[in-house]
Amino acid sequence: MKKREKTRPTSEEQEILLGLNVRLVLPHEQPWFDEIIKCEHYLHNATLVGEQLRYVAEYRGRWLALFCWSAAAYNLRYREAWLNWTPAQRSIRLPLIANNSRFWLPEDSHCPNLATRAMKLCLERLSDDWQREYGHPILVVESFVQKSMHGTCYKASNWQLLGETKGYGRTRDDYYTKHNQPKQLWVKELKPGYRELLKGRRLPEWAGSVEKNRVPACAETAEDLCGMVKHFSDIPDWRKRCGDYPVAGLVALVACATLCKIQRGQRDLAAFAATLNDKQMAALGFRRTGRPRQYTAPSETTFFRLLSNLDSRALERALQDWQDKVLGRRAKDDNLLAFDGKKLRSSQGLEITSLYAVKSGRWLGSELTESKSNEIPAAREILRRADLEGCLVVADALHTNAETARLIVQEKGADYLLPVKGNQKQLESNLDDLQQKLQKVFSPSTECRSRSES
Repeated sequence: MKKREKTRPTSEEQEILLGLNVRLVLPHEQPWFDEIIKCEHYLHNATLVGEQLRYVAEYRGRWLALFCWSAAAYNLRYREAWLNWTPAQRSIRLPLIANNSRFWLPEDSHCPNLATRAMKLCLERLSDDWQREYGHPILVVESFVQKSMHGTCYKASNWQLLGETKGYGRTRDDYYTKHNQPKQLWVKELKPGYRELLKGRRLPEWAGSVEKNRVPACAETAEDLCGMVKHFSDIPDWRKRCGDYPVAGLVALVACATLCKIQRGQRDLAAFAATLNDKQMAALGFRRTGRPRQYTAPSETTFFRLLSNLDSRALERALQDWQDKVLGRRAKDDNLLAFDGKKLRSSQGLEITSLYAVKSGRWLGSELTESKSNEIPAAREILRRADLEGCLVVADALHTNAETARLIVQEKGADYLLPVKGNQKQLESNLDDLQQKLQKVFSPSTECRSRSES
């Protein structure tokens, strides 16, 4: 792709451009394709990384251009600034970017506009081919170009030059060596607006397949994690020996996972923990183990023991303090409270009863519903712990009973609004009798009515 003087194609060359066809390389053609790349391309290497597709642009069976597309570079300063997405978004949505890792035209096939024509045809089908092969589309493409090659084809195809790399090459996982050959970074949206989708809060359904069944990475900084560990440091450790993973660090990690919508137990928690880097593990207080001494993410059994033995009352207090620290104290007019009972998925029928502030959605406490029981005892336990002064507590008809009403009014200084269903016959009858007595007590007497009328 050396810089050439602009010339108009001849009629024969125009016929080639119009008849040019871009297709995927067939399996039996790949060895020949790779051999051409190794011999003719300036990198002399046909090895691709991750998801990959190979294309050939041909005219009447003659190969006029070769394309290789592979997984995007893991981290590029200019690209991340251009997309303005978060590290968590990048870790999940990076497969939606493809890298044009090889592009080669034979010397004897050059004609005006051939490179741009071949690139246009390739980009028109790239996303659909990727969807069929890997189950997700491509939204943005990128490429690295040597400065001496000018990137004329990419410029003519409306790619955008973002800047130059620092001249490092990746030789193995998380290890880079300097090769002193910085390259230009070019990018392009396959359609207008795709860049906004990549950094958006939610991907549309047709592009969101990469987010399904994929554990997000922990995006908290080491400084943030240190603050969280300090906050949870008062939660008692049930173990006689602390081990390699302190309770405060594990609870902070579970809190981060919950905020990332990890909700399916210790297996997903272990997968989430595996995304931590060394700085994050050090901030959580994890210890180096083995020889050589290195950080190891906690396993499923570690999280199982944590979830089985953690002091739930201490955890509730710590979470509520954290909630107040982040959101501020509950407002005085946020005084309408309600119960909500949920059966946990994949938990052999376990149920949890929780108390919430209706206006703000603020969580005020939870209690496990005992086996062969119902929400009533659990709700009373939450009421005894919660600050209800001046509030109005609403619940469904299950909680309409004298003991719960007495607890709310006499012990906690709150009011209640409890419904009565038609199947609660005795309670309905008692309320009817009470209503009649109240009417007699508070209704004006006949003598008083006659005097007022006169």
